[in-house]
Parts: sequence; structure tokens; C-alpha cells
Amino acid sequence: MLSPFFASGGEGDEMLAKYLERRTVQIEDSFLGEVGNKEDWNKRKGEYRERLGYMLGLSSDRPRTDLKATITGKLEGDGFTVENLHYQSSPGLYVTGNLYLPADRKKGERFPAVLYVCGHGRVKKDGVSYGNKVHYHHHGSWFARNGYVCLTIDTIQLGEIEGIHHGTYSKDMWWWVSRGYTPAGVEAWNSMRGIDYLQGRPEVDADRIGVTGRSGGGAYSWWVAALDERVKAAVPVAGITSMRNHVIDGCVEGHCDCMYQVNSERWDFAMISSLVAPRALLISNTDKDRIFPLDGVLEVHSKTRKLYGFLGAAGKLGLQITEGPHKDTQDLRVHAFSWFNRFLKDQNSPPLIDKPAIKYFEPEQLKVFKSIPADEKTSSIHETFVPVASAPPVPKDKSDWKKYRDKVRAELDEKVFGAWPKKSPEAKGETLFDLSSGGIGFSVHRFVSQEPWELSLYLVHREGLDREDLDLVVLNVLDEKGWNDFAGTYGKTFGKGFPKGLKLPAHDAKAFDSERKMFKNHKWAMAYVVPRGIGPTAWSGDARKRNQILRRFYLLGETLDGMRVFDVVRSVSSLRAVQGMGKVPLWMQANSQMATNLLYASLYVPEVTRLDLHDLPESHRAGPAYLNVLRVLDLPQAVALAGERTRVVLYQPGAKYDDFPLQVAEALGFGPKAISVRKSMSGN
Repeated sequence: MLSPFFASGGEGDEMLAKYLERRTVQIEDSFLGEVGNKEDWNKRKGEYRERLGYMLGLSSDRPRTDLKATITGKLEGDGFTVENLHYQSSPGLYVTGNLYLPADRKKGERFPAVLYVCGHGRVKKDGVSYGNKVHYHHHGSWFARNGYVCLTIDTIQLGEIEGIHHGTYSKDMWWWVSRGYTPAGVEAWNSMRGIDYLQGRPEVDADRIGVTGRSGGGAYSWWVAALDERVKAAVPVAGITSMRNHVIDGCVEGHCDCMYQVNSERWDFAMISSLVAPRALLISNTDKDRIFPLDGVLEVHSKTRKLYGFLGAAGKLGLQITEGPHKDTQDLRVHAFSWFNRFLKDQNSPPLIDKPAIKYFEPEQLKVFKSIPADEKTSSIHETFVPVASAPPVPKDKSDWKKYRDKVRAELDEKVFGAWPKKSPEAKGETLFDLSSGGIGFSVHRFVSQEPWELSLYLVHREGLDREDLDLVVLNVLDEKGWNDFAGTYGKTFGKGFPKGLKLPAHDAKAFDSERKMFKNHKWAMAYVVPRGIGPTAWSGDARKRNQILRRFYLLGETLDGMRVFDVVRSVSSLRAVQGMGKVPLWMQANSQMATNLLYASLYVPEVTRLDLHDLPESHRAGPAYLNVLRVLDLPQAVALAGERTRVVLYQPGAKYDDFPLQVAEALGFGPKAISVRKSMSGN
């Protein structure tokens, strides 16, 4: 049965729905697959934490530079004081916040501390952002009035310095994925540096630190608690639910990018919560939350409980469900306060509910900056937070090149294309139709690239020609425009060979006649493949819906174009399995974004005679998106890798491209014209 998010029920929609279900189940079933007992977990938890750091764009050796913490103002409240402050988690990455302190403090007294990370609560007047710390400030005051130090910090979006959380959600910044960037990583880093700040305060007991927040703040609570063992107690509120809720039920459509890691490990979301074990963790939610549904919250808790049981720490895991929608309610916070009392103060008495969390201040009072610092990087941190791979120098010799090639190939296999199936169905070269007309032979071959994606391979050559006698076959990898052109050329004549019910474009008789002349004069064959999500397997929906489908792939630890590369590799195996095509010299060509997919596919295809790449982008910054690829290499380096294996012809505007692949080819003697650049045939 199709999810309501795939409403039209066409062939592409059906395959997509089946695929997402299948991949979701695989990830669900993988949870704790390597862990059967406490010893297994203790052996692996450090590695798991490193992997999570990588998926957030963080590394364990990221420099903890001087915070340059600055207090810009102080306020008095009812039983507490507030300090308006900022610190730099990295140079220029400003974090604005308010520090709430109990008013009644004895000399030398140290209090437990809570880091409060904010969800999405916009507070803006006359174009001035006061930060979401203002929206949530009643929580900080409540903690301080009850014997805690509480640091409430802004996020990069909706903070005083306004950054971006919506790169893939609505701004088409898919290069974030290629860079391995997610704002979740920045929020985790800012939070960890917030703990550094708290531990440096004389009022704070450094061994009694907790973290909490709601919605987006609930997600950030997961990140920091999973990564930083200094957190002794955590209460993420409405911040996590199951993979199934996000991918199948469509919750992803209600969340921006700060909620997700770049899931190159293809982790079930319960792995994040499990990394808090065996420390005190209260999973908190309401029962009618549409974007964190109850069934998914219960699933995450159930899976996490399995690990807490292994570790003999079942008493440190709690589940709190209150009645209500996705809303910041007093009921949720009372239980959070009780949890912190228990694990940070060793108090089991119920909290005092006669002191409700109320808002004391106007936004202007809690503002940190009079003016935004000129050196701030917060608003553009997505440009620098995750370092990209540096372009290597031209290799001195083949040994030098081999080291580089082997390194990046291993990283491509693990970090970029790790979602590819380890085993694939046998390529059989199955023929659905074998037709002829006007001197042209036309055959259609179906193959399974990856369950359930059944794709078509089209083969065209002179009628009656023995395939073993062909001088070459050119595999054309089609994008949407290419598919429409192809269908327009052959559709009317060979309509039987096209998928049933497909609405073909108008027949282009002139193009068909041109093709016929080419086949008459040359012993060539043209093969055409249309990767998933294009032409016969395209799915329905407007631009926004299609973008949210792309984000589903991302949550599953892959990208659509990364899997299209796999489709191209599989299409070659299927072409070779067609009778008579096993040894015919193979050329391959594609345009623009699909040329990039073909370029990478060529690295996994044996015996390619020539690669024609038309209007190839100069960087993955321009697309297509593959997970983490810019942390490994960029397109000029990929061209050089391909040039070592086959002849590469680049058709580019002005016959210009990055010099690196040409320099490598010359330095290592790949052969005459191993890589060449010609003027783009498109005339762009």
C-alpha cells in the first residue's frame, strides 16, 4: 500500500514507495547488529562516537580555541540573576546566550548546571533578531530559582546573528550534503563549547552537568549528550523519533536540516540515543505530536532500553509522555526538573510546582550585542565548518599517484557510495522487445539495478547487423531532457518498446532520419539507459515534494544521484549480457549533471574505450550531490582518476576546464590525448 506521500500510484511512485520501505527496514534491522552484550558495546562505543562525529562534520581533534567569553550586561530577577554573554566556539563562530544564576549564593558554593539548547522560536522586532534564547528564557529562570546554573544559548538560525538551517529543506543548497555539512554539527559543537564555558565558571560543579531542550533543542540535546560524556543527565524533549516516521510517514517534511546527521553510516536513529548509555536519559514527548509521533518515540525508547539492559543501567533510562500537541508545556518541564534533581542533586523528592516557569523580561533586556561583530562567521558557517579535501599536487611519479588513488577510492567506497548493495542480481540481458523499421533494429532489455528498481536498456543499430561485427557501442546515460529527446526520436516508430501507458513526446522525423543515416554509414550501436527517477520511473509531485523525496534518500544514508551512479554501473553489466554485446568496444557519454554520474560510474566499469562528458560541472558545489564527496575529492581529481583508465573527452564551453587532470595525464604519461578538452557541442 502506498503512503499518502506517494499519492499518484504510477510505476515510478510504486517503485519509490517499495524502495523506501525496503531500505528503511534494512536500517531498522541493522540496529545494534554488532552488539550482543556489554563487552561488545564497550569495545565499540568509542568508534561509534567517532563515526557520529564524522557524520556531524566534527572530529575529536577539532581545536578548542580560546572562547573569548564576554559578559555584556546583567539583570536581576526574582531569586536569580542573569548575565548576557557571548563566546566564540571557533574563531568568529559567535554564540550568544544568557547565564541564569541562583541569587542566593554562598562564597565558594558550586551548583549543578544545565545547558538549555533552544528549539525554533523566532523573536524578531523591526527586523532585529533577539534570538530564540528569549523565547525560551522562562526555562533558564526556573532552573536558577531552584538551585541550578543554566546557560541558554542561541542557535545559528533564529539567533541574534542569523545563520541558516534550511540548506536542503528549502534553499536548494545540496552541496551541503556533498561537503558533509549539517547545521546539527554546528549546534553540537556550540553546545560542547558551552559546557567548556560552564566548567570554567566558579559557581558550577563541573561533575554535575545536564542538558535539555525542546523540539530542535531536543535534537541538539541528543547530539551533545551522545558525543560528550561530561553530560551526566539528559532530557531531550520532542527531539527524536523513528526512521520510519521520518522516511515513510513523512515527518521529514516538517523538519529542517539541523535535525539530522549526514547519515553515511546508515544508522537507525536509536543509535544516537544509545550513545548516551549508561548515563541518565529521560526521553520526553507529548502524545499528539505530529512531527514526533508517539509510535516512533516509543520505538526509539524500546530499542534504547535494550542497550541499557545490556549495560545493567535500566534504572537510568526513563520515558515521559504527557498529553498534548507539539507544544512547550509546563507538564513536560516539571518531569525534566524532577529528573535533574534525581541525577544531579541526588534528590528524589518531587519538584516544587508552586513556582511555575514564567517569562520575566522583554526581548531587549536579554539582547547580547548592540551591533553584530564585523568578524562574525556564524551567518556563513556552512561555508567553512567542514573542511573540504585540498586539491593534491600534481604527482611526482606513478607511485605517488597510486597512493593518492588508492586512498580516495577507498574513501569513495566507504564514505560516498557505501549505500551501494554488496550483492546484485545476475545480469541476464533479458530482451522484452526486438523490433525493426526503416533499416533500424531496436531492442528493449529490462534489468534490475537494485530491488525494486527495474530499469530499461534500449539498444539501436542497423537492421540485420550481427552484433559481434559492431565496431563500437555508445552507452548514453539520459537525464530528463535526454529521455524526452530519445523518446521523441524513436517513440512513434517503436512505441511498443516503451513502457506501457507512457505518454511519448511528438515524433521527431528529422532526428529519426539522421539516426538512420548514421547507422547506415557506420557499424555502430547506440545504447540508452535511464536511471531511477527519470522518464519511465519518474515519480509525481511538485518541486517541493520532489525535494522532500531527495531528503528521504539522504536520511537513509545515500543520495539519489549517488544511487544513479550505481544504476549506470549495473546497466553496463546488463548491456554486456545482451547476446553479441559481450566484447564490443564500449564508449559512454552523458551531459551535465548526468555526466558527473557517468564519470564516477566509469571508475567501477572495466574496459571502457572512451568517455565523452558534455558540460561537466567543475565542482560538486554545482552538483550533483553525493554524501561527503568534497571531503574526499572534487571533479577535476575524478577526471584524472578516469583518465588513467580510459580516454576522456570533455566538451566544455570555451574548450576550458581545470588544468589538474591534464597535468596529471602529462606527468604520468597516460598516453596521447588520454584527456582532452573540446568546445561544447551544445554551444553554451
